Amino acid sequence: MTKALIPTGLDLAPTLPDGVEAAWYDPREPVPEEHVDAEVLVVWASPARVLEDAARRLHRLRWVQTFAAGPDAVLGAGFADDVVVTSGRGLHDDPVAEHTLALLLAGIRAVPDLVRAQDEHRWARELSGNHPGRPADALRTLSGAHVLVWGFGSIATRLAPLLTALGAHVTGVATTAGERAGYPVLAASEVGRALPTTDVLVAILPATEATRHAIDADVLARLPRHAWVVNVGRGSTLDEAALLDALRGDRLGGAALDVFETEPLPADSPLWADRRVIVSPHAAGGRPVDPGGLLSENLALFVAGRSLRNTVTR
Repeated sequence: MTKALIPTGLDLAPTLPDGVEAAWYDPREPVPEEHVDAEVLVVWASPARVLEDAARRLHRLRWVQTFAAGPDAVLGAGFADDVVVTSGRGLHDDPVAEHTLALLLAGIRAVPDLVRAQDEHRWARELSGNHPGRPADALRTLSGAHVLVWGFGSIATRLAPLLTALGAHVTGVATTAGERAGYPVLAASEVGRALPTTDVLVAILPATEATRHAIDADVLARLPRHAWVVNVGRGSTLDEAALLDALRGDRLGGAALDVFETEPLPADSPLWADRRVIVSPHAAGGRPVDPGGLLSENLALFVAGRSLRNTVTR
């Protein structure tokens, strides 16, 4: 009998194939000793210490299914090379796309300033009408805006039509150039030539050695002064010090960030105090959509000895 460790805290009702038994565990605590013989570990919202403990103690483990879109936490936990890892790619497309759009619209329409004025019971005349209190070249609408989406995967293919519906011109950036979902995609090596005409840079990059600080001082310097940066991928992909330097030098319109190099964002981080930065507490993904469906499908494939959906190349 194959034992599958399944986390509590999600509304999961996976279909278990013959020969598979479920053992439920608290994902915030180490796996109980009676379950260290599990061959399958399903992960959601486990801290690093729990994942590292599982990597040391689950001596029969063959497969880890994470419901996170990015598998970096699992890959960094130290599981043996022969343990298959599958991601939650596709489970977060809708909520992350919606959150990205919400952050972007909030930024260019000055929603945080409106809320601050409301808290003060103050009619913000500087934000009324044509926003006389904002710089003349400030980005005010997505209509006609050029949006560059760096990391053009499944989330981006859900986001792009939403941006198009509001009149934006969308270009993707990925490892290789081509066309995806009807949108032109540049190779990452070509991103430099697109930056000077980019009004919004949306980052949906995974955390890898190659993407660390991909958005650095050089990238930010090539953007127009009115451009906005939105990061909903991983915090390590954005050089926060370079971002703050660009904002303080009035060389960037603003930033909306859902992910950070250190999470939770430290209370003394200067990002909190900059009025042109929207801080979102890694909330874009919310909860995975139909994780039980993915788990059921992969359990059936696992028992049948077939390739699993969303297998991560290690």
